[in-house]
Amino acid sequence: MLQYTNTIMMIKPVNFRYNNETASNNHYQKIIEGLTDDEAQEQALSEFNSLVLKLRSNGVTVIVVSDTYETDTPDAIFPNNWISFHEDGNVGIYPMFAENRRLERREDILEMLEDKGFNIENVIDYSEAEDDGIFLEGTGSMVLDRVNRKAYAVLSERTDEDMFIEFCDDFEYLPIIFSGSQLVNGTRVPIYHTNVMMTIADDYAIICLEAIESKKERKQVISFLKEDGKEIIAINQKQLSLFAGNMLQVGGENGDKFLVMSKTAFENLTEIQIETIEKYNRIIFASLETIEACGGGSARCMMAEVFLPKNV
Repeated sequence: MLQYTNTIMMIKPVNFRYNNETASNNHYQKIIEGLTDDEAQEQALSEFNSLVLKLRSNGVTVIVVSDTYETDTPDAIFPNNWISFHEDGNVGIYPMFAENRRLERREDILEMLEDKGFNIENVIDYSEAEDDGIFLEGTGSMVLDRVNRKAYAVLSERTDEDMFIEFCDDFEYLPIIFSGSQLVNGTRVPIYHTNVMMTIADDYAIICLEAIESKKERKQVISFLKEDGKEIIAINQKQLSLFAGNMLQVGGENGDKFLVMSKTAFENLTEIQIETIEKYNRIIFASLETIEACGGGSARCMMAEVFLPKNV
């Protein structure tokens, strides 16, 4: 079993724009003055295509699925929030905070993957929890250590504790729960998704330890990471606000490994942090400024890892 996969799914945007429904607790979203919705879509598509090209040129298998015009889904470019694919053939479907994000869930994507030879054993659908105002937004809410079977989660409006524990029971992960906050205009506010503050790779972890206010919880997280042999690369609050926690390790051809991030994140890492990351894998980065500003998500959010087994 590997922590990373060389196959990812990405959703090509057709109606990308600033989403008012998610802005209440996504503090990364910004209104770009003078930018029309059509211009936001055009720029986001260009950024999307550039990242896909960079990934493919490095031997990463990218399955591109186009969003549909039939639904109003401005955040469809972030599929990791509504679906996750696992090495035992199980698929998780998740309850989403914003009503217009619930329209992103599509059965035809599962059919398309099966047509490509992937084996889906079970679909575990948690989406009915939305009716009770309970949310768990996939691998945005949770950061999974797939090898060591640990799942890390910052509790928030979008990450319910009981729902997270239910996921861990179903998928056989040890739940590691903590609270996190980030600085927004000098005020601490809850971190809405764990994957903005934490990245787990095979031999290292990138994490904003400053975001964990409880010393007990911080020590616990450090202890779990160290017991699994992870080198901890600590980022600060400023780097957190610039997407330096929102990264994903992927595989390429011939056993190559990469850490994928945005240009914004890369340019705000220190030389020592970059050198430490490059001990383990190369770095792929792409300009995602419009996606980051309007959508409030970055490179990791754009990639749904496909760990499903292939039919023989």
